[in-house]
Amino acid sequence: QVQLQESGGGLVQTGGSLRLSCAASGHSFGSYNMGWFRQVPGKDREWVGAISWSGGTTVYAAFAKGRFTISRDNAQNIVDLQMNSLKPEDTAVYFCAAEDPSIRGTYYYTGRSDYYDYWGRGTQVTVSS
Repeated sequence: QVQLQESGGGLVQTGGSLRLSCAASGHSFGSYNMGWFRQVPGKDREWVGAISWSGGTTVYAAFAKGRFTISRDNAQNIVDLQMNSLKPEDTAVYFCAAEDPSIRGTYYYTGRSDYYDYWGRGTQVTVSS
């Protein structure tokens, strides 16, 4: 069981940067694979990327490669999403999510939201042009 809370969203101009943080509370954070997703009204939730429990593996959606970086600090129970070179189409609510492999296995890298067990409430990112 884990509770997740995102922070760091805001308004930036095209080409700017934001660093989102996901703070986790509860036990066994270091056992969870973590993902980032984003969503805009009227559209499906979109996978941004993910990081393995140890931080040793990261995987990204095509639009995020080269611009976004996911990192984690298990000692601090946080996962970050560094976003650079932001574009208006990056405007969305960004969510962090946790996959507990003990529930159904390890599928975080697939980008499917239904494999994640815990979700934050999201933080708004708005990129103006």
